[in-house]
Amino acid sequence: MEHPAYTLSALTAKSVPSLAAGLTFSAIYAGAGYLLHKNADYGLEVALGASTLLFAAGLARAIPTSFKKPIPVLLVTLGALGSGYYAKKYNEFYPIF
Repeated sequence: MEHPAYTLSALTAKSVPSLAAGLTFSAIYAGAGYLLHKNADYGLEVALGASTLLFAAGLARAIPTSFKKPIPVLLVTLGALGSGYYAKKYNEFYPIF
């Protein structure tokens, strides 16, 4: 379950337009991956929160450009995929629906 967090960490570290934000997301995903790997508390919540925030940040950048620039679309896509995956995993461990 930690592999998507490590993959998202690597992908967000390469975000050139906002290097500081990219490195911050990368560090958060790396921390979530570590927590998930160690089966520690809050790893799933951190990964889900980071994915949701990445999705929201991507939307905030993509809407003004009408989804025509590749980086905001990539952020929205990565955030949506991460959010969907970790929401599914969260529901498996802590059934909401």
